Amino acid sequence: MISQRITVCGPANDVAAQGRTEMITRLRNALWRAKKSSTRPAIRFDRPLVLFQSDDWGRAGVRDREGWEELRAAGLNLGENLYDFYSLETAEDLHALGEILGKHRDSTGRKPSMVMNFIMANVDFDRCFEPGQKQIPLRPLTEGLPGSWFRPQLLEAYQQGICERLFYPALHGLTHFCERTVVRELNAGGERSQLVQKMWRAQTPYIHWRMPWIGYEYWDPEMRYARRFLSADDQRAAIKRAAGIFRELFASGPFSACAPGYRANADSRMSWFENGVRVAQNGPAERRGPYLDENGMLFTFRTVEMEPTLERCDLERLVSQAEVCFAGGLPAVISVHAINFHSTIQDFRTPTLKLMDEFLTALEKKWPDLLYVDDADLFSLATEGSYAGENGRVKVGVTTVGAYT
Repeated sequence: MISQRITVCGPANDVAAQGRTEMITRLRNALWRAKKSSTRPAIRFDRPLVLFQSDDWGRAGVRDREGWEELRAAGLNLGENLYDFYSLETAEDLHALGEILGKHRDSTGRKPSMVMNFIMANVDFDRCFEPGQKQIPLRPLTEGLPGSWFRPQLLEAYQQGICERLFYPALHGLTHFCERTVVRELNAGGERSQLVQKMWRAQTPYIHWRMPWIGYEYWDPEMRYARRFLSADDQRAAIKRAAGIFRELFASGPFSACAPGYRANADSRMSWFENGVRVAQNGPAERRGPYLDENGMLFTFRTVEMEPTLERCDLERLVSQAEVCFAGGLPAVISVHAINFHSTIQDFRTPTLKLMDEFLTALEKKWPDLLYVDDADLFSLATEGSYAGENGRVKVGVTTVGAYT
């Protein structure tokens, strides 16, 4: 088990002064960025664009029914929250998703494509209890799944969907949780440490709603507000490592990225940019349209939430949300997390795919000039006014409108 404790050196007044200086610097930077972003013109399109963005692919949860029972035997009352059922997709889940996507076509004959944001490594349960560990041992996706996790042909199913242009891989992170926070709690001992160890013995890395103090990869909620984001160097190291695994797994670097929990700052985005990322995905934000920042990075915002596993979600509401987007020249950026397609512990996949099929059919019927795009296509539209379609370049009218307020 991780045994080295984290200590803070130096006089207390020096630490406090450093903290105040960092806080002032961060506040100034935040105000400067907010002022700049408020003057960036919004990008609008004259065709209805549909784009799926989906998080948490490759991220291990509760292993299977056997793992579920191990956690219950350890004293966890599972089933209180739907995320207790979060597991990991199977090859069958991916094939079923691909089958639905493959049924549909836009006005150019192109199939819809789902942008899948991947977590590139999982806790290595075979090594995490070894003595002398100073960091949480991780197993990259390129080396398969950890411990006794078993998902036959999963990596091949990812690759097949990518080759068929049904899936578009993007970067979510190295881990989903903040490693600094978990290491600190393990070193401290106590109830939090015991909970983590119970889960790891059942080969479950965490269940976030039960332990929100683990935060997100670049964001430590236990720190003072001004110091919650990891340092630029720590973020750069994590992102560089994740991008390297991504490149090895998918034979190309990440072009699009979404931070775990949507917790990203200027340091995160600069590190993404250094690793080839040109599209920064963001969560829902009052239907804000995409824009290009001063570095030429495209910012996107999710505008339609299709999360039937997590909240009430019906066809009429989805179509209505898409219509609002199209009326304002915005792409319908549809958020749908990986849990919606899981079937190992509970079958969330079947109702989700039924709703998705109905939704795509309704969109194609109501908007015959519809275009299905991915993040790279949207970037090409924003910068060039066209993208590579099935039968040559597809041109779309692109305008910039006013500024954000």
